[in-house]
Amino acid sequence: MNRAEIIDGLRDFIRTELLGEPDAELGVDEPLITSGRIDSFSIAQVAVFVETAFGVYVPDNELVVDNADTLAQMADLVLRYAADDATD
Repeated sequence: MNRAEIIDGLRDFIRTELLGEPDAELGVDEPLITSGRIDSFSIAQVAVFVETAFGVYVPDNELVVDNADTLAQMADLVLRYAADDATD
């Protein structure tokens, strides 16, 4: 799994499951929470998706606006915890 694959998966999930707009434009660095496109409760759904789709657990305390407001930030979290899992 690479960063582009993670971003694509997250983008598809957020567009279809959270926004209900499969064709919505979502830029990699577009704020999602602070712009009001998704709410902080939606991050829990993103976490479940990440664990199911990518097999990576991201701790709840990491799923905050400062770390997960954009697709790029979310992908970086997934990669960081995937690397941590690989070294355990």
